[in-house]
Amino acid sequence: MVTPWSTNAVEITQNMGIEGVERIEKFEQVKDENTPFDPMLEKLYKGIDQKIFSPEITPENIVHIENIKAFNEKEGLSLSEDEVDYLEGVAKKLKRPLTDSEVFGFSQVNSEHCRHKIFNGKFIIDGVEKKDSLFALIKKTAEKNPNELVSAYKDNVAFVKGASLTQFAPETAEKPSFYEEKEIESVLSLKAETHNFPTTVEPFNGAATGSGGEIRDRLAGGKGSLPLAGTAVYMTAYSRLEGGKHFWERKNTERDWLYQTPMEILIKASNGASDFGNKFGQPLICGSVLTFEHQDENGLLGFDKVIMQAGGIGYGKKIDALKNTPQKDDRLVILGGDNYRIGMGGAAVSSADTGEMESQIELNAVQRSNPEMQKRVANTIRGVVETSDNPIVSIHDHGAGGHLNCLSELVEETGGKIDIDKLPVGDKTLSAKELIGNESQERMGLVVKAKDLPLLTKIAERERSPIYDVGTVTGDHHFSFHSKTKNEKPIDLPLEALFGNAPKTIIKDKTVPKNYAPIAYEKNHFEKYLAQVLQLEAVACKDWLTNKVDRCVSGKVAKQQCAGSLQLPLNDVGVMALDYKGKKGIATAIGSAPVASLIDEKAGGRTAIAEALTNLIFAPLEKRLASVSLSANWMWACKNEGEDARLYNAVKAVSDFAIGLGINIPTGKDSLSMKQKYKDKEVMAPGTVIISAMGGCSDIQKVVEPVFKNIDNAIFYLDFSGDDFKLG
Repeated sequence: MVTPWSTNAVEITQNMGIEGVERIEKFEQVKDENTPFDPMLEKLYKGIDQKIFSPEITPENIVHIENIKAFNEKEGLSLSEDEVDYLEGVAKKLKRPLTDSEVFGFSQVNSEHCRHKIFNGKFIIDGVEKKDSLFALIKKTAEKNPNELVSAYKDNVAFVKGASLTQFAPETAEKPSFYEEKEIESVLSLKAETHNFPTTVEPFNGAATGSGGEIRDRLAGGKGSLPLAGTAVYMTAYSRLEGGKHFWERKNTERDWLYQTPMEILIKASNGASDFGNKFGQPLICGSVLTFEHQDENGLLGFDKVIMQAGGIGYGKKIDALKNTPQKDDRLVILGGDNYRIGMGGAAVSSADTGEMESQIELNAVQRSNPEMQKRVANTIRGVVETSDNPIVSIHDHGAGGHLNCLSELVEETGGKIDIDKLPVGDKTLSAKELIGNESQERMGLVVKAKDLPLLTKIAERERSPIYDVGTVTGDHHFSFHSKTKNEKPIDLPLEALFGNAPKTIIKDKTVPKNYAPIAYEKNHFEKYLAQVLQLEAVACKDWLTNKVDRCVSGKVAKQQCAGSLQLPLNDVGVMALDYKGKKGIATAIGSAPVASLIDEKAGGRTAIAEALTNLIFAPLEKRLASVSLSANWMWACKNEGEDARLYNAVKAVSDFAIGLGINIPTGKDSLSMKQKYKDKEVMAPGTVIISAMGGCSDIQKVVEPVFKNIDNAIFYLDFSGDDFKLG
């Protein structure tokens, strides 16, 4: 496989005028065959020569699937029985067997990861059908409290009304020009994305591509918007940092970790997220970390399938906040790098319990990061967005499902025809299915008018971003990939077959009470308890996370994690300025309470909101709580007895609480297969909702820090908890 490093290195030689170089790779000499290496990124060679760059592999031909059920199991597509029956009905209606690309494509487009079938499904709890779906409960918050909302539930991000700001940008992006200041009305963007499965399997690239994907989501808001800052959350099983010497680590059942130990995941995942932001040029200004396990007669709970949440805030022009509908003969354009055998089936595999499928299928589903390429793409979009007349009709990022998911969503209301011969190929051994469905990162799909394509091309060329005109909007509600050179169509379907009539998910569950032993403390052991608590990653100093990440790039960081002369990571709120002149900004904070949720899922959901808000209030908000919008990201082990009922209770409690507070939840994500399967056991993750709060900041110079300014002042402790001080 050609590595992202090679892609960038070869292009550097081309820019230097050195011709004829096709590939440059790094090799490291090792002592013997037992030297450990990362099979995701490396391969062990007994010797190297030119032949290793010319594998004798020919692309697989298109396969017509006669037995969809068997193909589903073989490829790990996670199709339900109803979906298999549905596809068999589509084949019968079309009077031909579906191709491997069509079945694979349907599984990605309609995966739980992409279509949120549980959140849109019908719940029957204890024999009683619930009136509202989970998604309907979340939408109620915006219906009751629209506040400053501009766009919700229909785009890559949520937008709320922002302040007027001074844009400082070149007069034009397609040629050298002077910078100018321009007053614009803004919208503020909020997004949080989970990358739990990829980070569990390969933490560095899993977290890096999670951060990269979330940045692309903000780039793809409306007709293009701009990222400002990122956030990150990590939750794993206990780290066993010192060999598992702590009693809370020893008392839980040992297991042979599937891919990486919790300590490796914490280090590598935070390295990956930090590395992507550092190389891309986005500050990471807020975050959270938690390690947790619990074992009793009910079984073992823990974040063996880890949580990695990448979030962020940004802004865009108010006039560009809503996408336009593509029209017949509009052009479909790809910005970004080549196609490789990377991230095959990620949407479907991430929708299943980790460990359920063969390790090779899970490894193949993880992407690799290339932040340098994404920066070129982002600069192209920035150049277009900052112009007076933005030519973008619609825009979508490439993630789960690759070209298939991105391009089909762009033309979902109209139809489109893609010339597969025009897709960039980095690996000539790719089959049609792999070319269409791979998740090679750092790519964006755009719809533009044919007359605007030359302008976009000029800007892309200036930013050294590869650009490909790959297809056309048809207006016939049909979607196809075709190859003129091979005279074949790996995908040729009516859009209604791909999107329209997939069966609705019905979730049946019952309430399962769980009783936990009461916690007993001894008052004379207070110092021992304090020392133990201070050793938990959630409480201990987080400088191992903040010291390696850029917290000031862009010149707009008003408040990041570190405070005081010692720069200790104590700030709970992050704040960004909206421009270089004014005092208006955007504030963000995070809250979660998965341990409390084990005891009472409703209280846990409310507590997550409360923590996010009490972290956010250190920034002066433009319109108090009316300024605030939330992202709710749900991590739950669904399809396990009692868990679906608990999820419904938690979502309803969060919805009711937000409505009561007068705030809305216009965005979020769900990851509902939070169970790790081992050969001899299963470990469920505690049901978790992570709340990311965002609000307009009225004055970035008046954010309160946890730093004592005058040492002679009095310190007051105000207790609002009603705690009876069990420890005295």
